[in-house]
Parts: sequence; structure tokens; C-alpha cells
Amino acid sequence: MQQSLVLSLYSLAARRRNEPLPVWPARPAGQLVWLHAPGPGSYRGLLELGRRLRDEDGYQAVLTSPEETGLQSGVPNVRPPPEMPAAVRAFFDHWRPDVAVLADGELRPVLLAEAARRKVPVIMVDARQPYLPDSAPGWWPGLARSTLAHVDRIVAVDDAAARSFERLGAESSRLRADGRMEEGSSVLPCLEAERAALVRQFETRPVWLAASLPEAEEAAVVTAHRAALRMSHRLLLIVVPDRAERAEELAESLRKNEGWTVALRNADEEPDNETEVFVASTAEMGLWYRLAPITYLGGSLYGAGTQRDPMEPAALGSAILHGPRAGNWTGAHARLSAARATRLVNSPSDLAEGLTDLLSPDRAARLAQAAWGVASAGAEVTDRVLMMLRETLEKRA
Repeated sequence: MQQSLVLSLYSLAARRRNEPLPVWPARPAGQLVWLHAPGPGSYRGLLELGRRLRDEDGYQAVLTSPEETGLQSGVPNVRPPPEMPAAVRAFFDHWRPDVAVLADGELRPVLLAEAARRKVPVIMVDARQPYLPDSAPGWWPGLARSTLAHVDRIVAVDDAAARSFERLGAESSRLRADGRMEEGSSVLPCLEAERAALVRQFETRPVWLAASLPEAEEAAVVTAHRAALRMSHRLLLIVVPDRAERAEELAESLRKNEGWTVALRNADEEPDNETEVFVASTAEMGLWYRLAPITYLGGSLYGAGTQRDPMEPAALGSAILHGPRAGNWTGAHARLSAARATRLVNSPSDLAEGLTDLLSPDRAARLAQAAWGVASAGAEVTDRVLMMLRETLEKRA
């Protein structure tokens, strides 16, 4: 009775926010899994789960997240309903999910109470710790505990995370510390014939890549390349600017201001033995990661933050250099850092030093191997979550 009163007061306070109801596309036919990502760190794992449900089993999925992910997976990405009873009822009336999968540990009291009322099973994955949403109006005694009771299964990222759910009342029978799901297919494609042709052109030259480089970091990369050339005079830099329209301007600047021999991919200029910088295209990142044993993640030093998912080079065996600004990839950076799978640089001189150090093949290989291990981890966790979902969906068919 007391917890019902707390939820009623919470819902009453939520009504006063008067948030608009999102506009949702039509619901696809068939059984549907609702996936919810509270933040960027949860996107890829859930998108991979949705993709596999669709491709392997023919189930439908919808992903809700506070912002558009910008990731292409074939899984619709929409805004979740605000924590207001009418909006939540409209969400369930529209999507009619057969099962809900929530990530991270966010507990939405109104949403989960409605799921329980409609007998929609709820599974929590990649669970770090239980918490109420940032928009929760005020502090409500016991609300998180009573909301957690509506979650049927919890897959925690580790033992410490599992204990945080146990302290809030999660029963051991519905809790397991399996780890984090894999973050989708970070292995970007490339044309093998193109890769083989460039390998022949590069011969045995050492190569490094500056991926999605913003203008603010051009000088730092120039400094690092110039320093590394003293140690390895045949070193080739592949630069992919953060915006495709900057490629021609960047190539011209490097020729005139730095005096370097530059080839521009967009102008069909082929790199030869004399080429010092190859200005390339954003559309072929899978090709550049494969060709470059070392990748610097643009935007991470002086920009707005890392522009590319660090799991992309990690999945393709490229050792990673990056600055302190993670951008939207905080979780991925944290896992790579914990595994000592990247090298952090804090200045142009750090970047030059790190690059020169990684020109030693054995050092680059150790870093790349550790990063690959992080990028490829989690497949078994995803498989187990898929089995849970398949069993649940079969029972509800």
C-alpha cells in the first residue's frame, strides 16, 4: 500500500512536467521486442540484439533512446515516452511489446509498473547499478526498490554490479553476473580487391591513420608525423578529415604549408613511394583500418570528442592512440582503457612520442591484440540473452 502511494505521488509530480508525446511510426506485424537504451553506451549492444532477433528469428524490435543513435541497423530508433501515465499507456497501446529489454540499470517507475500491469516480461542487460532516471521528480523512499521488483531477469556486467542489485532486493534466482553484451558488428567492410591493390602500392611501408580529423587537430597530427618521419623516413600518413568537403582543402594546405607530397583519394590520385600523406575518404573506413597498424582517433585531443567508435579500429587489429575526450564513446573508451588496450595522449608531443613508440611492430601488436580482445568480448553474453528472449517469446506466441 505504501509503495502504491509513493508511485501515485511520483506519477502526479511527473504529470506536471507536461512533456510532449513522441511521434512513433507504425508498429510492424508480428511479435515485437522493445529495447531501451538510457544513453549512448547501451546503443550498440541493443542494436546488435535487435538485428540478430530480426535476421535469425524473424522477430521485430524497436529501440527507444533519449536521442537518435545515428547507427544503421534496420531496427527503428524512437524516443521513449515521458514518465507520465497517459504517455506510457499510449506507448504500450501503440507498440504492444511482447517482452522488454532495458539496459544499464535505469528504473523507470511508471513504465515498469505499466509493463507489470500488462504482464510484459522485463529483462535488464548490461546492468551496472540500479538508478531512477535523471528526470525523476524529487526523492521517493523505496521507489527504486519497488520498481526493481518488476524486472524479471537481470544480467549484470560483473559481480560488483550484481551486488548493487542484490542490495536493492533483487533475488539471486533472477540475477546473474554474465558480463556485457557484444556491441554489434564493429567490423567495417571493405573491397578486398582494393585492399590488395593498395597493399601492393604501399609495399612494406609503415602506415598510420588519423581518423575523422578535425581542423583543430591538424597541427598536432602534422607535428607527430614530422617527428615520426625522422625515425621512419618511409612512413605514410593516411588522413580522413572529419568532413568530406574538407579533403581537397586539407590536401592543398599540406602541399603548400608543409611542403609534403600528397595524394588525394577523391581526385583519383594514387599514393606512390614518394607520397608522404594520403588524404582519404570517410566512406572507406574499413579499408583504412585494415591498412593502418596504428590509428589516431580524431576529435579526442582538442575537438568535441572522439568522432569514431573506438571499437572499429579495435575490431580490425589497429593499435589505438587517442586524447582525453571520449565524446559519445565513454563506455567503449573505459573498457579499452581498463584492458590497457589503447594509448592515451594529452598533447602534440605526447602524440608524436606515442606514434614513434608504436612504430615498433611488437608494441603495436600487443596493443592491437588487447583491443581486439575487448572488441570481440561479449558474444557469449549476447547468445545467452538471445536464448532468454527466444524462450520468452515462444511462451507468448
